Amino acid sequence: MVATRRHMKRSRAIAMLGFALEAVAKGRAVLRLDTRAHHKQLNNVVHGGILAAMADTASAIAAYTTVPAGVALATVELKINYLEGVPGGRVRAEARVLRTGRNFVVTECEIFDRGGTLAAKALLTFGAAGGHSLQR
Repeated sequence: MVATRRHMKRSRAIAMLGFALEAVAKGRAVLRLDTRAHHKQLNNVVHGGILAAMADTASAIAAYTTVPAGVALATVELKINYLEGVPGGRVRAEARVLRTGRNFVVTECEIFDRGGTLAAKALLTFGAAGGHSLQR
């Protein structure tokens, strides 16, 4: 988890968005976001793009725990359903790997609002980035 936190600190996007790693285990990752005014859209709820970025980041971390060291992954597909507006407070993204195959890693991510209500659900697919392979 320390190495993952160190890696996250090198990402300007993650720093700007304010995501923090709560937990990581094989095939799983949990991020949190303590929302601020700049995370909200005009209707005073957290912007859907912020939630999608959170799902993408949590899912990528979970995916990396299931592939050989040194493999670079890229998001191939992200589908998200927004179920509830998120007014603010602490948001949690809980990602888990559904399957790591020869060519792709498929994950799901659930995003919960400060009261623990399921606010969004995402399904993501990752593939090996150019020049990489998921094979050992």
